[in-house]
Amino acid sequence: MLLEPLDPSHAEGLAAAAAIDRSTFSHTWVPDGVDAMRAYIGALLADRDNAKVLPFAQRRADTGELVGCSRYLDPQWWRGRIEPDEIEIGGTWLGATAQRTGINTEAKLLLLTHAFETLGVWRVAICTDADNQRSRDAILRIGASFEGVLRNHRLKYNTDQPEPRQTAVYSVTCDDWQAVKSGLSDRLAPTP
Repeated sequence: MLLEPLDPSHAEGLAAAAAIDRSTFSHTWVPDGVDAMRAYIGALLADRDNAKVLPFAQRRADTGELVGCSRYLDPQWWRGRIEPDEIEIGGTWLGATAQRTGINTEAKLLLLTHAFETLGVWRVAICTDADNQRSRDAILRIGASFEGVLRNHRLKYNTDQPEPRQTAVYSVTCDDWQAVKSGLSDRLAPTP
Protein backbone atom coordinates (compact mmCIF):
# COMPACT_ATOMS: atom_id res chain seq x y z
CA MET A 1 0.00 0.00 0.00
CA LEU A 2 1.28 3.43 -0.93
CA LEU A 3 0.26 6.83 0.39
CA GLU A 4 0.71 9.62 -2.17
CA PRO A 5 0.15 13.32 -1.64
CA LEU A 6 -3.31 13.97 -3.10
CA ASP A 7 -3.16 15.50 -6.56
CA PRO A 8 -5.72 16.49 -9.25
CA SER A 9 -4.39 13.64 -11.41
CA HIS A 10 -5.94 11.18 -8.92
CA ALA A 11 -9.53 12.24 -9.72
CA GLU A 12 -10.43 9.59 -12.31
CA GLY A 13 -8.90 6.68 -10.40
CA LEU A 14 -10.48 7.70 -7.11
CA ALA A 15 -13.86 8.24 -8.78
CA ALA A 16 -13.61 4.72 -10.21
CA ALA A 17 -12.77 3.29 -6.76
CA ALA A 18 -15.71 5.13 -5.18
CA ALA A 19 -18.16 3.95 -7.86
CA ILE A 20 -17.80 0.19 -7.38
CA ASP A 21 -20.16 -0.12 -4.40
CA ARG A 22 -21.27 2.94 -2.46
CA SER A 23 -23.31 1.08 0.16
CA THR A 24 -20.74 1.57 2.96
CA PHE A 25 -20.48 5.34 2.60
CA SER A 26 -23.49 6.22 4.76
CA HIS A 27 -21.35 7.95 7.43
CA THR A 28 -18.69 9.45 5.18
CA TRP A 29 -19.04 11.86 2.30
CA VAL A 30 -17.39 10.29 -0.73
CA PRO A 31 -17.70 12.11 -4.06
CA ASP A 32 -19.76 10.38 -6.74
CA GLY A 33 -18.35 10.87 -10.24
CA VAL A 34 -15.24 12.43 -11.72
CA ASP A 35 -16.46 16.05 -11.54
CA ALA A 36 -17.43 15.67 -7.88
CA MET A 37 -14.07 14.03 -7.17
CA ARG A 38 -12.23 16.92 -8.85
CA ALA A 39 -14.13 19.41 -6.68
CA TYR A 40 -13.38 17.29 -3.56
CA ILE A 41 -9.67 17.19 -4.38
CA GLY A 42 -9.66 20.92 -5.11
CA ALA A 43 -11.23 21.69 -1.73
CA LEU A 44 -8.76 19.45 0.10
CA LEU A 45 -5.82 21.04 -1.70
CA ALA A 46 -7.10 24.51 -0.76
CA ASP A 47 -7.32 23.35 2.88
CA ARG A 48 -3.79 21.93 2.56
CA ASP A 49 -2.55 25.31 1.32
CA ASN A 50 -4.08 26.88 4.44
CA ALA A 51 -2.35 24.33 6.74
CA LYS A 52 -5.67 22.73 7.75
CA VAL A 53 -5.14 19.24 6.28
CA LEU A 54 -2.53 17.08 4.59
CA PRO A 55 -4.45 14.74 2.24
CA PHE A 56 -3.26 11.48 0.69
CA ALA A 57 -4.46 9.11 -2.00
CA GLN A 58 -4.14 5.42 -1.15
CA ARG A 59 -2.82 3.14 -3.88
CA ARG A 60 -2.38 -0.64 -3.98
CA ALA A 61 1.30 -1.43 -4.31
CA ASP A 62 0.63 -4.68 -6.18
CA THR A 63 -1.71 -3.37 -8.91
CA GLY A 64 -1.22 0.40 -8.84
CA GLU A 65 -4.99 0.86 -8.41
CA LEU A 66 -6.16 3.90 -6.47
CA VAL A 67 -8.44 2.72 -3.67
CA GLY A 68 -9.24 5.67 -1.40
CA CYS A 69 -8.14 8.69 0.60
CA SER A 70 -7.02 9.61 4.09
CA ARG A 71 -5.57 12.72 5.67
CA TYR A 72 -4.02 14.43 8.61
CA LEU A 73 -6.27 17.18 9.92
CA ASP A 74 -6.81 19.55 12.82
CA PRO A 75 -3.14 20.09 13.76
CA GLN A 76 -2.55 21.57 17.20
CA TRP A 77 0.57 23.41 18.35
CA TRP A 78 1.48 23.85 22.02
CA ARG A 79 5.26 23.91 22.20
CA GLY A 80 6.05 26.65 19.67
CA ARG A 81 7.54 24.19 17.17
CA ILE A 82 7.01 24.07 13.40
CA GLU A 83 5.66 20.51 13.65
CA PRO A 84 2.31 19.99 15.38
CA ASP A 85 2.08 18.48 18.84
CA GLU A 86 -1.20 16.73 18.04
CA ILE A 87 -2.72 15.66 14.75
CA GLU A 88 -5.88 13.82 13.77
CA ILE A 89 -6.07 11.08 11.18
CA GLY A 90 -9.42 11.10 9.43
CA GLY A 91 -11.44 11.71 6.34
CA THR A 92 -10.62 8.13 5.43
CA TRP A 93 -12.62 6.21 2.86
CA LEU A 94 -11.79 3.10 0.89
CA GLY A 95 -13.46 1.70 -2.20
CA ALA A 96 -15.21 -1.63 -1.87
CA THR A 97 -12.29 -3.66 -3.26
CA ALA A 98 -10.00 -2.37 -0.49
CA GLN A 99 -12.37 -2.73 2.44
CA ARG A 100 -11.75 -5.63 4.83
CA THR A 101 -8.17 -5.97 3.55
CA GLY A 102 -4.92 -4.96 5.21
CA ILE A 103 -4.85 -1.65 3.32
CA ASN A 104 -6.40 0.44 6.10
CA THR A 105 -4.12 -1.17 8.71
CA GLU A 106 -1.05 -0.49 6.59
CA ALA A 107 -2.11 3.11 5.91
CA LYS A 108 -2.67 3.76 9.61
CA LEU A 109 0.73 2.26 10.43
CA LEU A 110 2.39 4.58 7.89
CA LEU A 111 0.47 7.66 9.10
CA LEU A 112 1.06 6.91 12.78
CA THR A 113 4.75 6.16 12.23
CA HIS A 114 5.25 9.47 10.45
CA ALA A 115 3.27 11.35 13.11
CA PHE A 116 5.20 9.95 16.06
CA GLU A 117 8.64 9.27 14.61
CA THR A 118 9.04 12.17 12.16
CA LEU A 119 6.71 14.91 13.40
CA GLY A 120 7.24 14.01 17.07
CA VAL A 121 3.60 14.48 18.07
CA TRP A 122 2.39 13.69 21.57
CA ARG A 123 -1.06 12.52 20.45
CA VAL A 124 -2.88 11.30 17.36
CA ALA A 125 -6.66 11.55 17.44
CA ILE A 126 -8.94 9.36 15.34
CA CYS A 127 -12.59 10.39 15.25
CA THR A 128 -15.74 8.97 13.69
CA ASP A 129 -19.50 9.33 13.81
CA ALA A 130 -20.65 7.68 17.04
CA ASP A 131 -23.27 5.77 14.99
CA ASN A 132 -20.60 4.25 12.71
CA GLN A 133 -19.93 0.97 14.52
CA ARG A 134 -17.92 -0.48 11.64
CA SER A 135 -15.47 2.43 11.81
CA ARG A 136 -15.38 2.35 15.60
CA ASP A 137 -14.47 -1.34 15.56
CA ALA A 138 -11.73 -0.70 12.99
CA ILE A 139 -10.26 2.11 15.12
CA LEU A 140 -10.15 -0.18 18.16
CA ARG A 141 -8.40 -2.87 16.07
CA ILE A 142 -5.70 -0.33 15.28
CA GLY A 143 -5.00 -0.12 19.02
CA ALA A 144 -6.42 3.34 19.71
CA SER A 145 -8.08 4.06 23.07
CA PHE A 146 -11.67 5.26 23.28
CA GLU A 147 -11.88 8.65 25.01
CA GLY A 148 -15.56 9.48 24.79
CA VAL A 149 -18.24 11.07 22.63
CA LEU A 150 -18.27 14.77 21.83
CA ARG A 151 -21.89 15.84 21.49
CA ASN A 152 -22.95 18.00 18.52
CA HIS A 153 -19.30 18.14 17.54
CA ARG A 154 -19.20 18.24 13.74
CA LEU A 155 -21.52 18.20 10.79
CA LYS A 156 -23.18 14.84 10.11
CA TYR A 157 -22.62 13.64 6.55
CA ASN A 158 -25.15 12.28 4.08
CA THR A 159 -28.21 13.99 5.50
CA ASP A 160 -30.74 16.09 3.61
CA GLN A 161 -30.60 18.89 6.19
CA PRO A 162 -27.52 19.94 8.18
CA GLU A 163 -27.48 18.27 11.57
CA PRO A 164 -24.84 17.83 14.25
CA ARG A 165 -22.79 14.69 14.52
CA GLN A 166 -22.00 12.91 17.75
CA THR A 167 -18.27 12.21 17.42
CA ALA A 168 -16.61 9.18 18.99
CA VAL A 169 -13.05 10.19 19.86
CA TYR A 170 -10.11 7.78 20.07
CA SER A 171 -6.41 8.43 20.45
CA VAL A 172 -2.95 6.99 20.39
CA THR A 173 -0.40 8.85 22.52
CA CYS A 174 3.37 8.80 22.37
CA ASP A 175 3.25 6.59 25.48
CA ASP A 176 1.05 4.06 23.61
CA TRP A 177 2.93 4.21 20.34
CA GLN A 178 5.43 1.33 20.65
CA ALA A 179 2.74 -1.17 21.70
CA VAL A 180 0.38 0.05 18.95
CA LYS A 181 3.18 -0.11 16.37
CA SER A 182 4.04 -3.65 17.42
CA GLY A 183 0.40 -4.73 17.22
CA LEU A 184 -0.09 -3.24 13.77
CA SER A 185 3.17 -4.77 12.52
CA ASP A 186 2.13 -8.17 13.84
CA ARG A 187 -1.24 -7.90 12.07
CA LEU A 188 0.51 -7.11 8.78
CA ALA A 189 3.16 -9.82 9.06
CA PRO A 190 2.67 -12.69 6.63
CA THR A 191 1.45 -15.89 8.21
CA PRO A 192 3.79 -18.87 7.81
